[in-house]
Amino acid sequence: MSGRGRRRILTPDEVRIWRAVADTVTPLPGRAVEGTGDEVETPPAEPAPAPPPPAIPPARPSKTPMPARPLPDLRSGVTPGLDKRSSERMKRGEMEIDGRLDLHGMTQDVAHAALVGFVSRAYDGGRRCLLVITGKGYREGTGVLRANVPRWLNQSPCRERILGFSTARPQHGGEGALYVLIKRRR
Repeated sequence: MSGRGRRRILTPDEVRIWRAVADTVTPLPGRAVEGTGDEVETPPAEPAPAPPPPAIPPARPSKTPMPARPLPDLRSGVTPGLDKRSSERMKRGEMEIDGRLDLHGMTQDVAHAALVGFVSRAYDGGRRCLLVITGKGYREGTGVLRANVPRWLNQSPCRERILGFSTARPQHGGEGALYVLIKRRR
């Protein structure tokens, strides 16, 4: 045996033979007598239990679920993940409008809360196409709500629930309104 593995236990007959042979020899000078063969090999001792790993504080659940991967920002008229035909139908105002939200006269805080609630309810209710009316603003250029609504749609929780948005057709408000396409629930 090479000494690396476990030694086997001798049978009683082998122990008797070993004793007979061991009685006929004398140890070399300065050497101690090893065993007589009477020993019964004991199984190896149980290893000491490993110290417990350092305590890790339990993870606190997040208040809002994190998306698996960040969603790209949407731009008006650009609808990644939507087939070309549906995208064109939305841009041309040919999709049936399932809900309308008019933000005229609202402050930014009130309008933002109304938009988030409207998109969430539409998503939960299985609605598909929404019309969000921002108005064009009082001053030349762009109104505050008209500029902020696309940014709000790209923020959580709206972004996880929409496929895209596009400027509305003139009969639905033109540059002062947006079509918002809601994802289907899975």
